Amino acid sequence: MSKKILAFGAHPDDVEFGCAGLLIKEIESGSQVKIVVCSLGEAGTNGTSEGRQREAEMAAKLIGAEIEFISLGGDSHMENTPENAFKLAKIIREYKPNIVLSTSYFENQHPDHYALSQMARSASRLARYGGLEELKKLPSHTIESLYFYPSSHGFEKKPDIIIDVSAQYDTWMKAVALHESQMKTKNYMNMIESRAKAYGASIDVKYATILWVNDAIRTNTLSQLGSSARNY
Repeated sequence: MSKKILAFGAHPDDVEFGCAGLLIKEIESGSQVKIVVCSLGEAGTNGTSEGRQREAEMAAKLIGAEIEFISLGGDSHMENTPENAFKLAKIIREYKPNIVLSTSYFENQHPDHYALSQMARSASRLARYGGLEELKKLPSHTIESLYFYPSSHGFEKKPDIIIDVSAQYDTWMKAVALHESQMKTKNYMNMIESRAKAYGASIDVKYATILWVNDAIRTNTLSQLGSSARNY
């Protein structure tokens, strides 16, 4: 079933590095995807704001996603404030996604990633409250699910969901490579490939990507669920 998916990233490369493989797969299945980048990565060691925006725009075009840039205080200055959460909630009300994705919620990472995960969680809740003065110009919206994607190596915590993206891997890596300025900072291609191979091996496919859930997954019957990651 096709869905509308909204993916928040703190910096221009976060979504591509963390979850572009599954976004490509969703788009191939008919889903619509919008990426919202919450800074221009101006604090990065390499690259300019203008250059990094162009890299993100090219990557989104390759993936087939819509993209929007906003500011939540600037790179390395993001704070989980009600004002910033309302900004994200307004975007949720405008786009009306079924699914929201955000950076992982682990504290030991870039502080913007952690702050954004908290804001995305708050915004997903605020978007459905009908009486909020700050959002009253837009109808309330209730999302179905909130997930978090890896922001670094992805081995901090056992994943909740593992998705086979073997068929989408080459396009995913092309999208990652478009963030050329960041490849001067670290061998991100190697890190992402290693993660995808490791999780792929865990479910007996070539490449996979992972998510963490915000809440338990609701189902009517066990038979509706897919198989577990462990091959019993």
